[in-house]
Amino acid sequence: MSFSGKIKEELAEHVAKARHCNLAELTAILHMCGEFEDDKNGICTIRFRSENYLVARKCFTLMSKTFNIEADIVVRKNMTNGSTSYFMRWAGEELLAVKNALVQAVCCKRAYIRGAFIAAGSMSDPSKSYHFEIVCGELAQAEYVRDMINSFDLDAKIVTRKKTFVVYLKEGSQIVDVLNIMEAHIALMELENVRILKEMRNSVNRKVNCETANINKTVSAAVRQMEDIVYVRDTVGLDYLPEGLRDVALTRLAYPEAALKELGQLMANPLGKSGVNHRLRKLSEIAQQLREQQGGASRYD
Repeated sequence: MSFSGKIKEELAEHVAKARHCNLAELTAILHMCGEFEDDKNGICTIRFRSENYLVARKCFTLMSKTFNIEADIVVRKNMTNGSTSYFMRWAGEELLAVKNALVQAVCCKRAYIRGAFIAAGSMSDPSKSYHFEIVCGELAQAEYVRDMINSFDLDAKIVTRKKTFVVYLKEGSQIVDVLNIMEAHIALMELENVRILKEMRNSVNRKVNCETANINKTVSAAVRQMEDIVYVRDTVGLDYLPEGLRDVALTRLAYPEAALKELGQLMANPLGKSGVNHRLRKLSEIAQQLREQQGGASRYD
């Protein structure tokens, strides 16, 4: 089962204790999957259609708990692609409360977002990417859902996709928050576990890359230093050098792979890292001067 399917399965089992929260969730589902029709006698007719059994079951449960109205139910199977469509119809004056519902309380906003996601939402596999969305048929509807999500200090945005309007979140931390808002706690914990594993892998990779870069930098510097020292030795001899430079040159030749700090400790007269680096720079300058005097090309050319 996809991660979206797991979330919807969890949310489908969640039924609020308060009637007004059930009404808010039912309103969201019917705004996404239903049609409203009023007649001149004040009777409101609601027609629902979905290919998702969980959505149909949740809508039926909420309608029964909230209004205790019987539904006309039709189930149709598409013989071409094997999909099943669920149709339900209700009629009654009291159903105007669904059509004209005002969602204001925080608990009802949570329920509305939950219903909107069950009816028209999806989420990508968090091990691959972070993407949460609710697809709306009209811009006004998308703006309503976006504003409701953003009332919880999130940053949902709208993008047009073909003839629909998609309300979406991309940041992992905000998706965690919206799952908490919808009370999908099992899915939230699974997502957090995935985020922790990904952050650990990224942290390890960063450290490995950093260490590799430092090693490469150290090796490259040591190779250049060896080249300069060998050139000086073969051109004028190391006795040409002052005692301090000769000491660091001989130590580098003896320990070509040592880091600067280690090299300083191995010298006849131990020296700090900055002192070793300074003397190696002087050796490099001397080697370059000798190359120029010999008429050879610069090592940096």
